[in-house]
Amino acid sequence: MTQSNRSPIVSGLARGCLVLLGLSIPVSVALDNLLLFVLLLLMPFAGVRELFAIAKKNPVARSASLLFSALILGMAYGNASLTEAVDTLGKYADLAFVPLFMLVARDDSARRRATQIFIAVMMVTAALSWLVGMHVLPVYGWMWVVATPDNPAIFRSPITQNVLMAYAGYLMLLRARMPAGKATQWGYGALAALALGSVVFLVRGRTGYVVLLALLLYFVWATWRQSRHGTGRNASWRTAAGMSLLALFLAVGVYQVSPRLHQRVDQVVTEYNAWQPGNGQTTSIGDRLEFYYHSLVLVKQHPWLGVGTGGFYSAYQQQVQGKDAQLTGNPHNEYLLITAQIGLGGLALLLYLFYTQWRYAPRLPTPFEQDAARGLVLTIAITALFNSPLLDHTEGLFSAFASAVLFANLQVGKRVA
Repeated sequence: MTQSNRSPIVSGLARGCLVLLGLSIPVSVALDNLLLFVLLLLMPFAGVRELFAIAKKNPVARSASLLFSALILGMAYGNASLTEAVDTLGKYADLAFVPLFMLVARDDSARRRATQIFIAVMMVTAALSWLVGMHVLPVYGWMWVVATPDNPAIFRSPITQNVLMAYAGYLMLLRARMPAGKATQWGYGALAALALGSVVFLVRGRTGYVVLLALLLYFVWATWRQSRHGTGRNASWRTAAGMSLLALFLAVGVYQVSPRLHQRVDQVVTEYNAWQPGNGQTTSIGDRLEFYYHSLVLVKQHPWLGVGTGGFYSAYQQQVQGKDAQLTGNPHNEYLLITAQIGLGGLALLLYLFYTQWRYAPRLPTPFEQDAARGLVLTIAITALFNSPLLDHTEGLFSAFASAVLFANLQVGKRVA
């Protein structure tokens, strides 16, 4: 909270909740919900005017609020029952938490500690994945429900863990790039290897592979760009191209030496080539392509307003009635899901949210924060191609939490690079 708040106890509780979210998001849905509930109870004491001021003045909070407002308006039409509409809106409620998170995250120490505890939990998760995957640590069902030596996702699903782990490893690379002693840089580099290695070699989460590749390419480009600003004319676009090609060669090399990655990528190609619309063949990729196909039909039928918030399942059910197709309430593509529900205007607002975060990232005070923010955009935007991260609890809450931590003290008047 800010200095204008009357009670230091309220401020301390709110900061504590924000910091603990860094721990709970990768670990516990129950703890997430408890912390969010406490923050809601504290909101009347936080200053409602300040919350509205943040939602109005901070570009990232404003774009998140606009998308959530469009989803509220989407409840006014369509065939969804009130229960279905409210349930769906509740899954997108993380967007509405962004201004509140930002109000709390104005405190530098809370923002720093929240980031540190998130990274620490992800590194512990990576270490546990390695221990389970290498058969060093026995797996007990009461401890890690989803973890097996063949697929050691510890606290979350393989898809979720790999996405969060790719971003956490990327943050370690950014730390390793910062000016520091050699021991410190090598330490961060080792943590990055621990995290990124678990994505590539251990856990089955193909979305994480794509996110990781994009983050590595951006890291190469951003590091070259930072170096170019420091060395002036000695750097050129050829350097950037060479570093990007090196990253691609490394990715190809990892693909060749990782049987897990090799098998999962080959499976994508095989299932994609085998898919035909309406053939009823059930595969991971085939199901997604089927969802995309029928969702696009819905978008074509309802391009402007969509079928309403919460109306996707019933509309999809009508679309595939009499066909050999699997029912779903989630097409595993956020862009399609938003567009199908609230139309092309909703899609524009989703893209505007990503655009705003990308555009204003250079106004953040340090290169670490700037590249962490753009890495966040890449992480969520790419995940949205294959899943629905704003609808899903963990990814949606992580996006709101990380956006607030990064953009809470955005310098709006600073020139964009």
